[in-house]
Amino acid sequence: MVNVITKAFNSWSTQEIKNELLELVKGRDTEPLSAKVNLYKNELLPYFEELSQRNPFPIVEDQLPIVLGVWVPIWSTIPFHDNLPGRIREQSYQIFHDDGYYANIARYALGHESSFWKKVSSRLPAYDFMVMQKYEARDNQWWIQNVGIFQTFRNREIPLSVDEADNWFTEIVNAKVKPALQKGNLPETLKLENLDRNTVKKYEKTYLANFSLEHLYVDCDLRLVKTQREASQRPSYTIAVPIR
Repeated sequence: MVNVITKAFNSWSTQEIKNELLELVKGRDTEPLSAKVNLYKNELLPYFEELSQRNPFPIVEDQLPIVLGVWVPIWSTIPFHDNLPGRIREQSYQIFHDDGYYANIARYALGHESSFWKKVSSRLPAYDFMVMQKYEARDNQWWIQNVGIFQTFRNREIPLSVDEADNWFTEIVNAKVKPALQKGNLPETLKLENLDRNTVKKYEKTYLANFSLEHLYVDCDLRLVKTQREASQRPSYTIAVPIR
């Protein structure tokens, strides 16, 4: 097997590098977090580094209109994505609105990957989960503010479509977030129901943390994102592609 760390990209087009990167992570987002971290270090790192040198939009203000819309995170080392069991990756979305709000939305349905557990859990509702932030460009950096974590239960037989996720996002922004921001009353603690205390604590850390976000590469059909919750924490990396 060729060690990609020694691979020269001088003769590669940007599209060829992107295609190879997507091929390397195909079907591997379900691997344990430790395996994905090792994959990044041992195989993906040179692709990230090369593409970061070719980023067509290095200025953050220029990135804002590029990211608008709905993206699917096809591979990520962000730990909180799988704090809850049963995430349906095909129904996980990153949505950027032009009013400065951004949401990670995912559907969780326990047992959906197993034919046996599908029968056992078929009458259980699906659990839809949203982490919402405000974003803007400040001093050529992404400025991010956590504004809320929201949850709802729905019929698991009806998939969480892009439109349904986007509509839920818009409804929460207009009904809960904007009125709270106008009053200066964003919640300082989370009120999450039907979750065990340990899971709630994990999300509380996410909600209360100040973290950085950087687009190492972004164009109309690919985002390579580096996020870091605290300076002492290990950075996380996400590969996202647009769905519309």
